[in-house]
Amino acid sequence: MASTTAPQPQQINVTDLDLPQLADVRRQLEEELTHLTNSFTQLRQAQAKFKACMDNVKQVTPERKDKTILVPLTNSLYVPGKLCDTENVVVDVGTGYYVKKTRAQAVKHYEAKVDYIRTNLEALQDTIAKKQDNMNYLINIMQMKLQEQAAPKAS
Repeated sequence: MASTTAPQPQQINVTDLDLPQLADVRRQLEEELTHLTNSFTQLRQAQAKFKACMDNVKQVTPERKDKTILVPLTNSLYVPGKLCDTENVVVDVGTGYYVKKTRAQAVKHYEAKVDYIRTNLEALQDTIAKKQDNMNYLINIMQMKLQEQAAPKAS
């Protein structure tokens, strides 16, 4: 039986590339960095939303039973309502599905989400740092090549 292995990516030493090729690599790295940074920002926002949900669940206490509260219908539209059940909350678990959970289960659910996002943020931050190091190295190579081109013209 013949083994099918994926072709290994060919590695090229960036010092062997000319300036237009280096500029293309730089442009590609900039696009990747922009995409990764945007993803990082979106993950941070999601994490903040889950933390806010956790704080909201913690505010649902037996002392607040039958008190008037503002119920969010959208991000900017709230209506008055009464808190009848302080032991259970409705949790959005994604794609339009809602599940009834106890306050403790809801807090645990949101803590798991926040922890999962934190792990992804740490990995993404490492990736961004490596890409930035690659970018700095590439810029140094480009500057060196520009100086080499300018040196013969100066003499």
